[in-house]
Amino acid sequence: MKNLIVLLILLTTGSLFAQDPILQRDAPDLEKQAFDITEKYNRELALDGKQVTLFEKQVEEFLIEAEEVKNNYTGKEMLDQLFILQNQETAAMRNILTNPQYELYLKIKPRIQPLATVEED
Repeated sequence: MKNLIVLLILLTTGSLFAQDPILQRDAPDLEKQAFDITEKYNRELALDGKQVTLFEKQVEEFLIEAEEVKNNYTGKEMLDQLFILQNQETAAMRNILTNPQYELYLKIKPRIQPLATVEED
């Protein structure tokens, strides 16, 4: 019984230490883009040192995932997926930013990171 409990604990906690395969992609162009986007936000949000790092990683993760969406979807379906990703990114920023910073972030995000548009035929 003790061995079974230990095995279950190992199986359930093993995924906590796994690295995110999306972030393991080598994408220097997206790293640069994430840096530039973070700099734009930083000018208005006055992020501290730790916030800058966390913010930039979050933006980079979103950019990588957005590229995946753009490669796998088109049209309205692509926009729907990007909208979901953008909402997830916005929610994650709540954990990084202070309340005043987050409120300002919500106001400036559409200007700095607008959602893509699709033209109808």
